[in-house]
Amino acid sequence: MELFKNTNYDFLGKKWPFIIASVILSVAGIGSIVMKGGLKYGIDFKEGALMTVKFAYAPPLDKIRYEMTHSPKIKGEVSVQNLTGSGAENEVEIGTEAREEGQLNVNRDDMQEVLVNKFGQPASGKLDFNNAGQEAVANRLRGPLAGNGVALSEQQLQDLVKSLLDERDRKHSGLMADFNQLAPVAGGNAGIMKTLQQECYLAPFHIIQTQMVGPKVGAELRRKAVLATLYALAGMLAYIAFRFEWIYGLGAVIACFHDTIITIGLFSLFNKEISMTVIAALLTLVGYSMNDTIVIFDRIRENLKFSRRESLESVMNRAVNQTLSRTVMTSGLTFLTVIALFVFGGPVLNSFSFALVCGIIVGTYSSVFVASPIVLFWHGYTDKRSKGPATALATASRAETVRKSPTTRAVK
Repeated sequence: MELFKNTNYDFLGKKWPFIIASVILSVAGIGSIVMKGGLKYGIDFKEGALMTVKFAYAPPLDKIRYEMTHSPKIKGEVSVQNLTGSGAENEVEIGTEAREEGQLNVNRDDMQEVLVNKFGQPASGKLDFNNAGQEAVANRLRGPLAGNGVALSEQQLQDLVKSLLDERDRKHSGLMADFNQLAPVAGGNAGIMKTLQQECYLAPFHIIQTQMVGPKVGAELRRKAVLATLYALAGMLAYIAFRFEWIYGLGAVIACFHDTIITIGLFSLFNKEISMTVIAALLTLVGYSMNDTIVIFDRIRENLKFSRRESLESVMNRAVNQTLSRTVMTSGLTFLTVIALFVFGGPVLNSFSFALVCGIIVGTYSSVFVASPIVLFWHGYTDKRSKGPATALATASRAETVRKSPTTRAVK
């Protein structure tokens, strides 16, 4: 399918506005990073605790953020965002920054304490069944069960508690709304149900998991993210240098590096966090931009076989025009997809989709207006160097011939 037929646009003739725009964006992005003292990293890359919590209702993000931020015990920056996607209904992710190893466990405990105090029933003196472990539940029920006439051995007690918690976690995603939902597991025993309601309560939230990222882990993740990007660029440079010429590989890698720098710079300008999902998006963009560049370079190579007397700039323009339909269809459809992710994907996918939106725009024009001009400039430079000595030699030869000719001697 061809959207454009027999086009003859002078793309390379319009390269300078795009090159100037790239320089401005790059300088602005790097300047922003320097002025802000570096990039804004997510909890993935800096020290902190990350807690995933499921609520029985739509989580009040503003209240959670307020309570976490104003807690005197929690130190560092706090982030709160909704989780979206299949199975993530009413789930929220709470992150707190901590620059000391010992503060991580403190922050985790304090986050749980804030949730219990502000969203649970701490004054009741009962155990929160939705967030208790097997040992805590067993210890809480052991004496009261006997007092309510339920005689159980220690093994029977442990088996009962394990069955109750399995029912909670597997069938209700860790979040019980009513103790009557446990009646089948209790075998209809009124004493067990009475004891549960006397000794426990059901908080309207369940802490699914807590992740801890220490200083060493955060630094190691940052280092590996940079190395992954550089290794990807180096591998592509070697591949294109082998398939085409080394200057083609250099042009493609510079274009990819250009895309990455501008995208990261835009993250700094818009004060967005760099997380593991953003690194995945950047690596995706490296491959996407490289693929687009290779398609154009491959068409240039094919055209050069049959147009050896035509100027390289004309051959490149023709190659870009020939691949224009393919570029518009692939980039356009991908762009529509990532725009949908950016608009409707929610906070969790916001940074990931933002990186893809910026990268696709920058990566599409860099294949034409950055990678191709680099190759063109290099060939122009080498042609001038090769023609320079040859022209001087030819001029000197002509002068010597004139000096030695009979006519010249006769005039003298």
